[in-house]
Amino acid sequence: MLASGAVGTMQNRSERDTFADMYASRLARLWAVERGLVFGRLDHVDEGRLYIGKLGLTDDEQERLLIDWRAPVAQPFYRATPAAPMGLTRRRHLQTRGRTVVAVDDDLLDLDALTEDDRATLNGEAALLAALDERRTGRMRDIVATIQAEQDKVIRSDLNGVLVVQGGPGTGKTVVALHRAAYLLYTHRERLERRGVLILGPNLTFLRYIEQVLPSLGETDVLLSAVGELYPGLTATARDKPEVAAVKGDLRMAEVIARAVRDRQRVPRKPVELRLGRYTLTMDRKMLESAANKAARSRRPHNQARAVFVRSLLNALARQAARQIGKGLIDDDELADLREELRTEPVVRSALNRLWPYLTPQRLLLGLYGSPDRLGYAAAGLTPEERALLRRDGARGGEWTESDVPLLDEAAELLGEIDEQVLRASAMAAEEELAAARQAEEHEREAELAYAREVLELTGLSDVMEAERLAERQRGEGPHLTTAERAAADRTWAYGHVIVDEAQELSPMAWRAVMRRIPTRSMTIVGDIAQTGSAAGARSWAEVLDPYVAGRWRQERLTVNYRTPVELMEVAARVLATIDPGLEAPRSVREIGASPWAAPLAELPAIVADEVAGGGKVAVVAPDELLASLGESVEGAVVVTPGAGRSRGAEALDAPVAVLGVADAKGLEFDSVIVAEPDLIAAQSPRGTSDLYVALTRATQRLGVVHDRPLSDALRGLARRPDGDSGSADGVPAVPGNGRPPGKT
Repeated sequence: MLASGAVGTMQNRSERDTFADMYASRLARLWAVERGLVFGRLDHVDEGRLYIGKLGLTDDEQERLLIDWRAPVAQPFYRATPAAPMGLTRRRHLQTRGRTVVAVDDDLLDLDALTEDDRATLNGEAALLAALDERRTGRMRDIVATIQAEQDKVIRSDLNGVLVVQGGPGTGKTVVALHRAAYLLYTHRERLERRGVLILGPNLTFLRYIEQVLPSLGETDVLLSAVGELYPGLTATARDKPEVAAVKGDLRMAEVIARAVRDRQRVPRKPVELRLGRYTLTMDRKMLESAANKAARSRRPHNQARAVFVRSLLNALARQAARQIGKGLIDDDELADLREELRTEPVVRSALNRLWPYLTPQRLLLGLYGSPDRLGYAAAGLTPEERALLRRDGARGGEWTESDVPLLDEAAELLGEIDEQVLRASAMAAEEELAAARQAEEHEREAELAYAREVLELTGLSDVMEAERLAERQRGEGPHLTTAERAAADRTWAYGHVIVDEAQELSPMAWRAVMRRIPTRSMTIVGDIAQTGSAAGARSWAEVLDPYVAGRWRQERLTVNYRTPVELMEVAARVLATIDPGLEAPRSVREIGASPWAAPLAELPAIVADEVAGGGKVAVVAPDELLASLGESVEGAVVVTPGAGRSRGAEALDAPVAVLGVADAKGLEFDSVIVAEPDLIAAQSPRGTSDLYVALTRATQRLGVVHDRPLSDALRGLARRPDGDSGSADGVPAVPGNGRPPGKT
């Protein structure tokens, strides 16, 4: 239906498209949650049984068949304990394959209240432990069936204000943030569907890793973006050296960009002569300063203020020309004609473009980076060494880095949009005609919007579709776009809620770009200060947030490590202590019965082949300088099946083994991780020790180190790797005691 385009009357099209949009969205959600649709059952003391799933469903008589996990009545599934059973006797976890139940797992909450029949059907061990022991697939999975109480508290926290979720490795920060997005969309759908939800991740590999979580929960219209994609039309994946990123991320760069814009509006000291054949006109300093002052008083961005500047100069030049040709005083019509005649003169146009040029953010930054003189003026607040780091030669002029994107966004804010009608207009098109055309078009759009509002009110669908969207469809001006698609194309879009993951990595300039997109300051910020690897990253949450929401942000902590086993976390904790002895590692919930090991770097290909044969996802985390060489050696050691990705880049998530730098490994997890030359990782940036801590906490089952360089004190005690060791024979870790994590009944 949507593909048929704008046909029929406006009323018929509006009704058809509104219902088609509503049902298409519902159908997409139903298909997305097909896998694991129902995953739990609550046995109440008095209220019978309720089934919990990813969406709410009713039968033809509107009787509840399935309770949405986000509904208030489903909270006991995540928060009930034997000490506080919340009216439950049993919580049952269901494992399904397709539409068939293949396993059940019971948590007893009130044994005395169970009937004899109930006692006879008890089954299973901890569902959480079973989920932790599953092999990884290269994509993050939802945890909707195993959300723990401290995670549920974060997920259901209030929408308003800024919530900081601080948690160490493996505490589930990312997956909790994604489930929070799903919960907020369920609870505040009317508010958030219109403005959209932005989830900002550290890089494209991370976004690919998490891309299936929200669709699996029935939410298919959330925008996932990296900082390198915040500027529409640009995807920056290159990274600056740490010292360059530190300068570009510094808050002083906001003043550098502002001065760079002012530099392109400077009034020359000497008069500017314009030779026009019959006469010569002169723009003296007084005339230029008057035009510049009028433009400044307009308080418009650079490109819009240009119209004020140009109009003032053309008026002055027209009067000067009238005097030279002997006309003296002229009326408004004659002035307009003479002004337009001057506008079309090439020498006048060239002079105006030099004095106050139209600028794009890209053109401004390239001009700044490529000119020592412009850098000297705009970056006067930086040291000579810092200015030298910003210099860019012509050969690298078009290569944008992740650190450039916040600067482009800052420049766009100061420059404003270039009026496309002005750019497309012919040299002979009068300014008055353009204004009249724009006014007529605006009247037409207002009439269409008024009609659209009336249609939506009469049909009772004003809460389902925006009038602007309906009017846009009636004009037939392009394809149907979702909220996420429209938001991605609009740099000025204001979101209803923003979630920032690995937030400790964002620079002060990146935070300025993020805050522009959320004027309501409704945010969830997820990260771990101890894992900050970026030279421009955060040292504390107060440092990041107080400039924007001082005294108006709250913090929750996740303290339990569900990913990293005890043996692996003990090694990582020794590295953490070298960052700051006061930092405390999160508490791991399980043991695997095998310790991390060390081996010579030359054995890496054979080790990788052995680990891949053992099953699960394998990653090699290496220093940036060794990524290319180690990637080639790993690819030579592993037989790649058709359709599998290469070992490097975002497609590494689909490869048998991924070779990643720490920046791309952040937030990811693998069954087996091999850290190459850990001391080089620690030495490659000012915060390299934090990077090493990240690398050592990516594994869920097995961790090894390969090296030629001597190991630091924190890693020197690692045992040598036994020949052919790829973990336990069946890939399932040993668990002490009764096999249940602490606190699990």
